[in-house]
Order: sequence, then structure tokens, then C-alpha cells
Amino acid sequence: MSQAEATASPVRLVWTLGLLRSELGVTFRRWRTRALFAVLAGVPVLIGVAVKIETSDGSGIGGGGAGGGGGPAFIAQITNNGLFLVFTALAATLPFFLPMAVGVVAGDAIAGEANAGTLRYLLVAPAGRTRLLLTKYATTMAFCLVATLIVAVSALITGAILFPLGDLVTISGTQISFAEGLWRAFLIALVVAASLLGIAALGLFVSTLTSSGIAAMATTVGLLITVQILDQIPQLHAIQPYFFSHHWLSFADLMREPVYWDDLIKNLEIQALYAAVFGSAAWARFTAKDITA
Repeated sequence: MSQAEATASPVRLVWTLGLLRSELGVTFRRWRTRALFAVLAGVPVLIGVAVKIETSDGSGIGGGGAGGGGGPAFIAQITNNGLFLVFTALAATLPFFLPMAVGVVAGDAIAGEANAGTLRYLLVAPAGRTRLLLTKYATTMAFCLVATLIVAVSALITGAILFPLGDLVTISGTQISFAEGLWRAFLIALVVAASLLGIAALGLFVSTLTSSGIAAMATTVGLLITVQILDQIPQLHAIQPYFFSHHWLSFADLMREPVYWDDLIKNLEIQALYAAVFGSAAWARFTAKDITA
């Protein structure tokens, strides 16, 4: 390695870390991001209040008992233990609210900069296109984690205020301590955040195809809705296991005793596959793209 290369490497690292810090700051300070966080934090509150009102009037959750369309499988247990509100809120937000928020951030990652005319300035040496793309994806992954934790923490606080807390019964019927249940809730939040990596990579790829942030966001959310619809059509059962959303709700298997790992691992493998495929596609497109803005 030459003296110039040895000097340039630390400079690139420092510049990349500075770029990542800047991207995180810009993303999390936007009013749009704060509005998304507020909506996500409000969902557990609405669920908790609705369950509290419904049970206080004596009608029971869902009004129709089991199979009556009362909501996620955990919802019937909320009144017995507020910790179940965490699982219910994550199950309620994962199919649409969380991935939609991630799609908005990922879709705007590159296209938004191009639309604002700032993309060329971000590509000055020593950053380069590859480092910028990795920084954008790392920022989106951080958003996935923070958004999921906001839902979980909001649900935990709401559940603690409205319902009792204590030992809880797993899906398998065994009893675990509150501390163990809290640990599993944290693991579930991490799994849910990891479940969003596929849609994040897809959104980033879409973002490299256009210079319109709104178009990229709309396309990403549209693809999300399309896949969700296709995943409900019985005739497509042969290809449904390959949809990024097919195993999303497998996080419930962490509430079994012992934990059932098969679907959890399949979900993580699918997310890694989508991240690799669409991340590579985004890199191929972005490194060859003519940047004019």
C-alpha cells in the first residue's frame, strides 16, 4: 500500500462515519419522520383504549368470541396482562403501518436527494457512490429498528397503565416470568425490525430508478400493497413463501415453549435474500446512473 493510500483510508472512514451521522440526523429530524413516529406510537394507545372500553362494558373482546374477527391472536390476553399489548401492537402494525413508514424513508433515500438537487454534492470524494448507498441503507435500517421499538415501548407503557402486569402464559400454555416475557418482547421487536430489511432494500432500489421522491415512495408502498394482496390469494400458494411478507407474523413463535424456530429462520433468510438481491440491483443501478442533480 502506498503512502497516499494509507493516508486516504482513515480519511474515507472518518468521512463515511461523518456522513452516516449526518444522514441519521437529517432523517430523524425531519417533520415527516416525526409524524410517522407519532402515528406508530399512537396505534398501541388506540388498541389499548379500545380493548379497555370494550371489556369494561362487559361485551368482551371482539364482541364475538374466538374466530369473530376480534383482531390479532394475542388480543384476547391483553386484559390479563398488559405485556400482551406489545405483541398485539406489533402484529397490528407489521402488515402495513411499519413497512409503509419504512417504504417512505427508503423510497426517498436517493430520489429525494436527486429531486432536491443535493445528490451531486453528497458524491464528492472521498465518499463515492457505494459508500453513499451503504450509508443510506444503514440509515434506513436504523429507522426500522427505532420505529419498531417506538411501537413496542408505547405498547408497554400503555399496557402498564391500563392493564395488570405479571407472569404470563405462552401460546404453548406454559407460564413464564414477567422478566422472561419482557426479554421475549425485546427479541420479538428485533425480529420485527429485521423483517423490514427486505422492503427497505426494495425501496432503496426503486429510489435509484427515479429522481422523484414522491414517485419512489408511492411505488414502494404500491408494491407493498400488491404483495400483501397476492399473499392472500390461495391459487398462488406455490410462490407465496418467497414473498418478503409471507413469514412476517412468525415472530409469534417466540412466544412458544420451546421456541419454534423454523418459520423464524425462513423469515430471516427471505429478508437476507431480498436485501442481497435488491441491494445489489440498487448498487448496479446507482453506480452506473448519470447524476445530473
